[in-house]
Amino acid sequence: MNAPNPAKTVTSLSNNTVKAVRALHMRKEREESGLFLAEGLKIVIEAIDCGHAPKIIMYGRDAADHPMLQKAAQACLKSGGEVIEVNREILEKVSRRDNPQAVVGVFRQVFTPLSAIVPESAPCWVAMQAVRDPGNLGTVIRTADAAGCGGVILVGDCVDPYSVEGVRATMGSIFAVKIAKATIQEFLAWRETWPGSVVGTLLTATVDHKSADYVKPSLILMGNEQQGLPPELAAACDVNVKIPMRGRADSLNLSVATGIMIYTVTG
Repeated sequence: MNAPNPAKTVTSLSNNTVKAVRALHMRKEREESGLFLAEGLKIVIEAIDCGHAPKIIMYGRDAADHPMLQKAAQACLKSGGEVIEVNREILEKVSRRDNPQAVVGVFRQVFTPLSAIVPESAPCWVAMQAVRDPGNLGTVIRTADAAGCGGVILVGDCVDPYSVEGVRATMGSIFAVKIAKATIQEFLAWRETWPGSVVGTLLTATVDHKSADYVKPSLILMGNEQQGLPPELAAACDVNVKIPMRGRADSLNLSVATGIMIYTVTG
């Protein structure tokens, strides 16, 4: 099979498109352009299957004969995008990895407004307050997808879900899960309309996470990795629960704790 046609060939790191794609590692550039970078042909295909056509595809010679690259290239070109064959050096610089994926895609970010969320469309939703680690957030998005949650709501000053590290951790679920963002004040006002349970997790809670009554649709509210939920958000929950610590560790990784809560609520 021949390389996608019409595809350009670029070998210079000074090419304007290459420089623009490399710049997407910076949050400021992602916010200004509204674009983000996703690595790997599998993820690019998953994005297309979810209705997200790439704006740019860059691929190495090793991927040129892959049958799924044709599908990705056609979807990109059909939406007015750009397909470019590049050398390994460019792939390494774009991904900032010594062993880069043979295909990378650039996509437009999508945020769902709070007003467009339909709580009853899923049994469970997740809200994350001031999450700082992109790996944690990406893993939560992936877990929410696996469990059939409706989406993930970012509350307050959170890490960018469209960072390269965060997108990697989602393993493609960034394209399948609704992502919303809100200030604490906006979230608290919107929470008043929630028809089911709003569930917080606190180390000081007295209710075991397995024994609480959850009314669906449930909204799980998780706090920051270091401080946990601030008082105003804990007070906004219908119930605060704890995951018991039976060993020497006194806390869980945020994404692990969120995963436990998701499957407790949806189970």
